[in-house]
Amino acid sequence: MSRPKRYNTFSDELKRLFGCKVQRISVDAGFTCPNRDGTLDREGCIFCGGAGSGAYSIRPELSVAAQVEDGKEVMRRKYRAEKFIAYFQAYSNTYAPVEHLRALFDEALSVPGVVGIIVATRPDCLPDPVLDYLAHLGEQTYFWLELGLQSIHDKSLALINRRHDYACFVDALERAKARGIRVCAHVILGVPGESREEMLAMAGELNRLGVDGVKLHLLHVMKGTRLAEMYGRGEVELLDRDGYAGLVCDFLELLDPAVLIHRLTGDGGRDNLVAPLWSLNKFEVLNLIDAELERRNSRQGIRFSPPRQNR
Repeated sequence: MSRPKRYNTFSDELKRLFGCKVQRISVDAGFTCPNRDGTLDREGCIFCGGAGSGAYSIRPELSVAAQVEDGKEVMRRKYRAEKFIAYFQAYSNTYAPVEHLRALFDEALSVPGVVGIIVATRPDCLPDPVLDYLAHLGEQTYFWLELGLQSIHDKSLALINRRHDYACFVDALERAKARGIRVCAHVILGVPGESREEMLAMAGELNRLGVDGVKLHLLHVMKGTRLAEMYGRGEVELLDRDGYAGLVCDFLELLDPAVLIHRLTGDGGRDNLVAPLWSLNKFEVLNLIDAELERRNSRQGIRFSPPRQNR
């Protein structure tokens, strides 16, 4: 039996709620992004390749229901999962009219064994009618909204070509929280030009905002991206493996212990990853994080200071 984690894991939360192993199944529902379709830009974020941020095992040629069914077999074999959450991951999954969203999400929920939905999107793709629908969806099933933040620093958002500022994220988060929607914030550690102090400051800001969950990612360099061009010119310095693990532990120590940890590292597809290659050994990185927390006799929230305003 594995030892309990020193942080508040999303997987443990799912097991408590559903009484069994629950796995996310990534879905590509054919969305795009205002940063790629010409509304804001056509090049996207500097780290985003042609497949968006979706998992590399997704088969977008299949219907939503077929993708979920396909994923169920994989998750049963690999993780002995008994129930599943449809994870709309690729690109901006609220960038469409409500009627279109409803049809896609209802299709996913119609698959036997699916007990919930996670929708990943950008903060500038959440008009009030969409949020109203998502709040209604959250009354029908287990639901999370994953909101791409990446950084709280506007200089970094400009550098990575997000084409929105931090205030846009705060506005979307507050409107979602006002409707009772669970929100998980995506954060990238290692954005060029950010100091360690600036990266760690994001933990305190997420505490202040009252996010429900956090996904931490290291900065990946993928083939065919503007970031790859910058990396090839020597303009980008990446975190090393041990440095990343230590930084994650520092971040966790500052984070509200009630926040659910959805992810602590990412692993780009082997065929598309330029650097850092150490990130391909995902479980080795997670083991390093666990070992460092144990070495410190530390845990999530050990240095947490409650914000002055109410959560």
